Amino acid sequence: MTDAQYTTLPLWPNAYPASGATATLKLLNEDFVVTELPLQLPSGAGEHIWLDIEKNGANTAFVAQQLAEAAGVEDKDVGYAGLKDRYAITRQWFSIYLPKGDTPDLTLLQHPEFKVLSQSRHVKKLRPGDLQGNRFRIVLRDVTGDRDAIESNLKAVASQGVPNYFGAQRFGFEGGNVEQGRAMLAREIRVRNPKKKGIYLSAVRSFVFNEVLALRIRQGLWGKTLPGDVMDEAGRPTGPLWGRGRVSTTDEAQALENGVAEPHATLCDGMEHAGLDQERRSLVASPLDMSWEWPQADQLVITFSLPAGNYATSVLNEILRTTEPDRHTENEPAAVE
Repeated sequence: MTDAQYTTLPLWPNAYPASGATATLKLLNEDFVVTELPLQLPSGAGEHIWLDIEKNGANTAFVAQQLAEAAGVEDKDVGYAGLKDRYAITRQWFSIYLPKGDTPDLTLLQHPEFKVLSQSRHVKKLRPGDLQGNRFRIVLRDVTGDRDAIESNLKAVASQGVPNYFGAQRFGFEGGNVEQGRAMLAREIRVRNPKKKGIYLSAVRSFVFNEVLALRIRQGLWGKTLPGDVMDEAGRPTGPLWGRGRVSTTDEAQALENGVAEPHATLCDGMEHAGLDQERRSLVASPLDMSWEWPQADQLVITFSLPAGNYATSVLNEILRTTEPDRHTENEPAAVE
């Protein structure tokens, strides 16, 4: 791939042999249940109201807007730790900055797409990334294919983890955020909205990381350590989140990463000049407490937890191929991480 060829996402390889099986994902909202695992719980005192909310068929940004309107504050006064899928039942925390005056009882708020389960005060605002992770319960329907092959991949995923790819949600509708990011970094377009600029930078950075991970898999290096790798706290190799400075790997690992960066020079040079610093991300995502059952011959239910920043789709993609009802739109901002 060369610069200017980012209009479609490449088909990044899997770590395990394809099972050949297929299934329908998110036929119903209740087929995808996500529970946020918070870093902390509200203390009961402070300038912020924390709300434990269950939503059904609404995206996170929409709920935040509704809360701001109900509380009589600006959108920027509402915080949350992570985006959650719209076509799902999800439970997550929101915060509202309300330092003075009477505290409204937002548990009385009535809305068909979400409900406030509880509220309490706390000393700080919720910001992106302020979560341990997420717990998933996923129902896959219309499963077709070899159950033994599916079971084999389920066991492999549970014991060895999966490639820690950034999910398709990261890249926007049909991967369009990567091309927008390239055009922005090449100064072909001007992006004034700071939020959009951040989305495009994240998409570009995630794309390069996925390219590094994909090359390691193609070269038969999945689950292996290269000379010069930088390891995470769990002792697993990491990949680059591009930015200013040299990559911190050495030897073979550095050569591989620089080899990926070369054909994506516009992206990598642009990220360096955009003020991003070099960071690292684990190449392996490890589902925790993973279990599964077959309520029916063509129905598979999988439960697991993932740390913040890991994608449930990366787990599913290693088990079978899923399709969703055709209802997503170009402006859908949903992502679970």
